Amino acid sequence: MQQSDSTVEDNSDSGLVAYFGYGSLVNRATHRTRILDAIPASLVGWRRFWRPRPDMPGFPAALLTVREEEGAVCDGLLVVDRAEHLAAVDAREARYRRVAVSLERLRSSRAVPRECPVYVFVADEHVPIHPERPLILRSYLDAVLQGFLDVHGEDGVRRFIAETDGFDTGLHDDRADPIYPRSVALRAGEADLFARHLAHLTRNPVS
Repeated sequence: MQQSDSTVEDNSDSGLVAYFGYGSLVNRATHRTRILDAIPASLVGWRRFWRPRPDMPGFPAALLTVREEEGAVCDGLLVVDRAEHLAAVDAREARYRRVAVSLERLRSSRAVPRECPVYVFVADEHVPIHPERPLILRSYLDAVLQGFLDVHGEDGVRRFIAETDGFDTGLHDDRADPIYPRSVALRAGEADLFARHLAHLTRNPVS
């Protein structure tokens, strides 16, 4: 396996940065900066998983993050943005570390300029975890699955569920009163489609 990528600060001189979204960032409706491009992509050698959130005020929502794992491939969206927006994205991804990844780790339909640094956000593991049992927010999961449906199609939704570890974590159904601050409105048929793909997760109780 390639050497682990490291956490770094942005050092781009091109005025551009790119970051690989594997969760809510895949859904462009959740973006709060005017991005320049969005490219369907996969990150080789990384796997998604749910983990407890840090011990901080608020609902004990499970965090979606990634870890390096040989042989794994993580679908997502490569977002090309202006370097000046990176501080705002860092603020959005609070409690995550921004980690540089090499272009060799990416599979995408279009090339990324070699002078453009590429990052992925990884949950900070060096803080105490929330003492309460983590629960996946339905409002967050809706945003993620809608993004994958748009970018990777229904097969992408299926792969997201199949290839993300920790889906035995409980689900908190807040769709009617969303806790996730960047919640999205589902389109006709999406709720049923998502329910159908999640139905086999019998160990995923809903609160």
